[in-house]
Amino acid sequence: MNLDVIQLFTPFFFVFIALEFFWLRRQGKAYYRLNDSIADLGTGVISQLAGVFYRVLIVACFAWVNQNWSLQVLVAGFPAVPDGNPFGGPGWPVNLLSWVLVFLAIDFAYYWAHRHCHEVNFLWATHVVHHSSEEYNLSVALRQSALQGLFTLFYYLPLAFIGVTWQMYVMCYGLNLIYQFFIHTRAVGKLHPWIEAVWNTPSHHRVHHGVNPKYQDKNYAGVFILWDRLFGTYQPEEEEVVYGITVPFRSWNPLWANLHVWKSMFRDAAHTQRWADKLKVFFAAPGWKPADLGPAIVPQEVSVDSFRKFDVPASRSLLAYAAVQFVAASLMGVVLLELAPKVGLWPLVGPAFYVVLTLNNLGGVLERRQWALWSEMARLLALPAVAAVGFGLGWGVPLWAVGVAAAFAGVALAWLWAVRAELTEPAEPQMATA
Repeated sequence: MNLDVIQLFTPFFFVFIALEFFWLRRQGKAYYRLNDSIADLGTGVISQLAGVFYRVLIVACFAWVNQNWSLQVLVAGFPAVPDGNPFGGPGWPVNLLSWVLVFLAIDFAYYWAHRHCHEVNFLWATHVVHHSSEEYNLSVALRQSALQGLFTLFYYLPLAFIGVTWQMYVMCYGLNLIYQFFIHTRAVGKLHPWIEAVWNTPSHHRVHHGVNPKYQDKNYAGVFILWDRLFGTYQPEEEEVVYGITVPFRSWNPLWANLHVWKSMFRDAAHTQRWADKLKVFFAAPGWKPADLGPAIVPQEVSVDSFRKFDVPASRSLLAYAAVQFVAASLMGVVLLELAPKVGLWPLVGPAFYVVLTLNNLGGVLERRQWALWSEMARLLALPAVAAVGFGLGWGVPLWAVGVAAAFAGVALAWLWAVRAELTEPAEPQMATA
């Protein structure tokens, strides 16, 4: 599965994020904010946990089409797609060509899936989370949707039909995503014109994340910018990019980042009078509104000089609390990902919910919401019980870890109580300078 490819590379993601952070800091460029990065990485954790429950289904669907409805099955003698070792062994030149062509085909399918995620409202609801940060750095690359994979599988099934095996699909798709991680950076300017002409580069992808009207809905490419040049969606980087979405998200909550557009769609569908519009809400372009609900939402001119980023000032102690709890939740998420193949899915529902609850609470803490104080206290009180369940079910949780969880919860509760005065739900969050 591509999850395995991504999991193998995950430690390197964090190494490169750290390298970019310190490189930019040395240059005096404040392209990272702790609250934003916690929200970025929190959505990544939720995405990976959600994937545990449906990614097997995605691969199974692809494999089923390949094994039952491929041209090799339907047409006697139709040649198979070579999937052998591309770097050696018998027939390696043909295998290498086959892998290259499959990689190109997956990138082509990615272009159309990505493009339609910006052109169809219900698909945009699954993708918007990736664009909702107002920063642009390598941590934003990990700001991924928990739902998008379920809705874009159909763009890749034609590859199964022509005979691409699920192993080739998973490997090439995973490599495609790994490449895209590296283009989420402002540390690299424009590259050589020949590279910019063929490959998707940091410059091209910065445009894609821009909220500037001229930049919106451009540069959908995954690896090769050729698709955008061919299909009329290419836009070079000119004036400095302002990052975000047309209607600013204004939250650090990673769970809400996955749900807020869905709420808007269902609200509009419920309130509009015409039945045709109730359906069109989901299939129209993002920003479209039924006539009885007001005008469409259109991009407004914006510049780095006029734009103010969402921010909620907090003390170092509160930020440090959020950072420590985030690290703990992430480590628990890693453990769950490792346990999934061993214990199955259903036993992981409760612990996964606990991790998501933690990340949801931290969004509230970073926004200084009053409800976060009580939700966090309840969560921390439950932590020793969660560890005890892992011990009791034989998941490799040692008995001493239950004691560590109890001690950690006690320290965290005292820390949270010490900063409780900050969790006052400010009436209007302040805005940071761009």
